[in-house]
Amino acid sequence: MSSIEKTLRILEDCVINQSYVDVETDRFELKNLSTSHNWTELYKTVCAFLNTNGGIIVLGIKDKVNTKDKSKKHYEFNGFNYDNEAKLKEIYKKFTNAKGESLNLGSYFPSPEIRSFHTGNIALVFVEKLSEEDKYVYFEGSAYKRVLTGDHVVSQDDIILRDELKQELINAQELAVVENASLKLLNIDKLNQYILKLNRGKQVETLKPDLEKALPFLNRKSFVREEKPTLLGMLVCGDYVEDYIQGKCEMDCYVDSPIAVAQNKQVLRDNIIALMEESIGFVYKNIQVGVSRKNGGTALPEYPESLIEETINNALAHRDYKSSRFGIIEIKPNESIMIQNPGTFRQKQLINIDTEHGKIRRIIPIQVARNPKLTDLLKSFDRWEGKGKGLASLTDACLENTIDLPYYTLMIDEIKLFIPKGKIYDDTMELWLNSFSGFIYKQYRRNLSDEEKVIMSYFYKSEKQNRLGHYTVLLTTDNNHKNIIADLEDRGLLFKNAESPPLYPVYLVHRTLMKSDFEEDLQTVLGSSFSVLAADYRKVLVAIYRHNMYAQLEEVVSANSIGNFIYLQDFKIIQDVGHFESYKRKVRNIFNQLENKGFIIRKDGKRKEEGGKPDFKINFDYQNNQSDNPTLFF
Repeated sequence: MSSIEKTLRILEDCVINQSYVDVETDRFELKNLSTSHNWTELYKTVCAFLNTNGGIIVLGIKDKVNTKDKSKKHYEFNGFNYDNEAKLKEIYKKFTNAKGESLNLGSYFPSPEIRSFHTGNIALVFVEKLSEEDKYVYFEGSAYKRVLTGDHVVSQDDIILRDELKQELINAQELAVVENASLKLLNIDKLNQYILKLNRGKQVETLKPDLEKALPFLNRKSFVREEKPTLLGMLVCGDYVEDYIQGKCEMDCYVDSPIAVAQNKQVLRDNIIALMEESIGFVYKNIQVGVSRKNGGTALPEYPESLIEETINNALAHRDYKSSRFGIIEIKPNESIMIQNPGTFRQKQLINIDTEHGKIRRIIPIQVARNPKLTDLLKSFDRWEGKGKGLASLTDACLENTIDLPYYTLMIDEIKLFIPKGKIYDDTMELWLNSFSGFIYKQYRRNLSDEEKVIMSYFYKSEKQNRLGHYTVLLTTDNNHKNIIADLEDRGLLFKNAESPPLYPVYLVHRTLMKSDFEEDLQTVLGSSFSVLAADYRKVLVAIYRHNMYAQLEEVVSANSIGNFIYLQDFKIIQDVGHFESYKRKVRNIFNQLENKGFIIRKDGKRKEEGGKPDFKINFDYQNNQSDNPTLFF
């Protein structure tokens, strides 16, 4: 049973039993046509459906408030009068453009239906949404749009923005005619596959027996212009696409591994849907897949499946089709996935600020459809959500701690997206926050929650990547993290950069938490003896000082903990256990020598031979205890 059939059954039960279940939505409306005023309201709703997402209108039923108890509602059935059938069939003629010129919008109105209902009849009016280049249409001088269950006049600002988009669509490369291509290159079987997808839920288009019968549909969908296939038509249902649109239908896929036998390359050329599926398949075949203990041992890829699919689909949906260059997918095992695409971000999406704190390079997560016809079409194939999430899906996966921080590098006319393997809050971030845990507690009056640690890690890593010239997705209070960011800002752990756009503030981490160079501080404490130490010894002393000054008092500062901290700072992850253990032995030896020379002492005041615990601090009385000795070299 279709959704409309279920809804009509609910309505009939409500009419019979004088009960009420709210069924109206942004795409489903009830109308009573007992007066001419009600017909005017119907035209407004149809106009709103055309200008928004389409919908279905049931004629002959209205909801009514109980006069004795206004909180109660019920449905009143008036039925549809057959005398209005001709009027019903001409609804599509009631609308104009902005100049008041009449429009024939018949192609957006599948045939209305009159059905028996309860003790009479109702009529169903089906309205498809307008194509982006046809919006907005007007009724009696006003354009309407659908907001929840109401019809609202479109503002002048929205109309201006729509006119700007129309101009972009006129120049859209997806609608360009493919030179040297003929109509016979459009494959009728591939076209009918698209129509089958389009008809899910309700038939809106018949299957086509041949190209001649398909021409009105092909023109309406912009698959054909000037009696030639467009790029859109070739991408969806063209034959021999690689011969006619070259790199626009190509994705080159690589596995870049230091092990020769693990390297792989595959060049994919196909129609857009097949190209998406084959590209996603290549990634699945060349990433690690573990087994989850949950759900009976289901497969667990090292990158979220939904994110792989969405980023590849987005890359092909939003690429610049003016360029004939192909896309690239590069997998580095245990490291990252890179997707390279022809195109650029719009300037209004980019934040470029050079501040006293370093470079800020952020991308505002606003959805801009470079190829709106193509992206709209991909909804039929479940290849495009159409919810406007776009870049936010990357931040969602990141903040769910299933990937490390994604970032972009921008070239003149190409974009590279890097999705690192790992987690945004990983061992290095845990050690970072632990090393400042005392400072954080003083600022925040409590320890950070797991979700707050993830947010802080996002901002910290964003600053680090921005310093390298990489762009990260802007995380704001509007990205479902409002309370957390606001709390962190109130306590001073985050602050807004004064030069960032007011509508899209950039948050930076408290400068103390970004500090990593404490050598000047140690120079003051230890004097010239510190400056003549070898680099490895200074690095260990810096790590000890940092933990002494900013970690919580109960934080143990030992050769083991400092060895872990410095190793993960330098190498990020432990890939070679032997190398890790060798590094830790070196740090233990440095600790012994620093203690012997009096640079560090045990917190309990005892030496090792006296049973002192291996918990150390900088010896702030060092200069007072040591004679001038120019031979303190290691």
